[in-house]
Amino acid sequence: MWLIDRDTDGGGPRIALPAPLREALVRWYIGQGSPGDEEAGITLVQNARIGAKWIACDCLAADDPPPILTPAFLSEAETYYLRRLTSAKRPDHRADCPFFRDQVTHRISEVRSRETPAAPPEGFFEVLRPAPSKLAQQPESDASDDRTRHASVPRLARLLWRLLDVAGTTRAFPLSDGAEEPSIKREFDALVKASSRIEIAPGVELSRAFWTHADALHSRRAYAVLRRLSGDWPPGHAPQAFFALFSHQITGHVIETADNRPVRVANRVQSPSVRGNLVRGPFLVIVVAGQYPEARGYAPLRAYAQPIYSGQRFIPVESEFERSLLRELLSIQRNLHRHGIDAAIEKPVFDILTPLGPARPDFLIEARSRITGEIKRLAIDAIDHGDDEHDGSSTSGHSRMREIAPLLCLSSGDLELGRVARKVAAALDL
Repeated sequence: MWLIDRDTDGGGPRIALPAPLREALVRWYIGQGSPGDEEAGITLVQNARIGAKWIACDCLAADDPPPILTPAFLSEAETYYLRRLTSAKRPDHRADCPFFRDQVTHRISEVRSRETPAAPPEGFFEVLRPAPSKLAQQPESDASDDRTRHASVPRLARLLWRLLDVAGTTRAFPLSDGAEEPSIKREFDALVKASSRIEIAPGVELSRAFWTHADALHSRRAYAVLRRLSGDWPPGHAPQAFFALFSHQITGHVIETADNRPVRVANRVQSPSVRGNLVRGPFLVIVVAGQYPEARGYAPLRAYAQPIYSGQRFIPVESEFERSLLRELLSIQRNLHRHGIDAAIEKPVFDILTPLGPARPDFLIEARSRITGEIKRLAIDAIDHGDDEHDGSSTSGHSRMREIAPLLCLSSGDLELGRVARKVAAALDL
């Protein structure tokens, strides 16, 4: 095996791996290695990443172009691994080569169904763990080599929802409450205020390592603060800083910000905007920065981009349909206010426990007549006709939602035909 220059086919200069290192890497990969073999593999992957090198395999004939492995680090799983480059133009490993199959990489799903549990994150407001030092191995069987992304919720997403929930930005309060007009400043101020009530680690408030603009990254001021705090960081917790950034567009590893100075993250930015559910910006992006595995100092490591209603209201949405429906509900809120009815609209981000099990309506409406004092609540189920997953879970899901409040189903057809306001008014009957 050889180290080759990155972005090449292996036909140029090569640096041969010493036989003991190659043997240690293979032993670990097939599950027969020692901790020393793993350490040797980690050192190889780290050095290859730092030196912008790829690894060429020697399983084919000497004159054939070699199959290529790229060194990678999966931050979400705190694991190094070797990723095979596969395409019609690249040769495959021999079937009896240890590297014929990819390592198990513990990929995190970006697909969230209606039945995916969403519980508040446990513990501190932290994502990174101390001293990541694992190297992935070959899967034990084809069954464990399934690369299908099953539904799960990244911890970084749940941390952002927790912050939004504590800040109150998941709710549109009644207009009679006299709150200031919606603005991006008001929303960010609410996040900053909430950060003082959350701890990253024992005795370390989130507000001490939290920023709402990218300048703290570009100027490296955030890293200076993190470096100063790290000296007193509690044992068993990794120093880390968080950023809540407003963005109109995310692409791969890049977050486009308002100041036209993109933020690049070590790992691909995760988002509910994926193939089959493309959601346009704006986004509220939470970024975590910490020690880079190759000891290059601090860097942005992971990010989650949550689509939001607008720059003036950081209410999370999961689809374009939800954003359009929320726009209509906010218009209804203003109309009800003019007719003597106060209405609050909430976007639940976590499951609500009911006697029948957890439920999570798309929206909750609470309305109160300023004339009679009568209060009504509605649980809203937003049904997009293009959502194939909805039909299978609607029966049991609706039963649980009715335990929270009377249920009103609103479809994309209702929105297109202008029926939403009439159906909401009839359901409230105030």
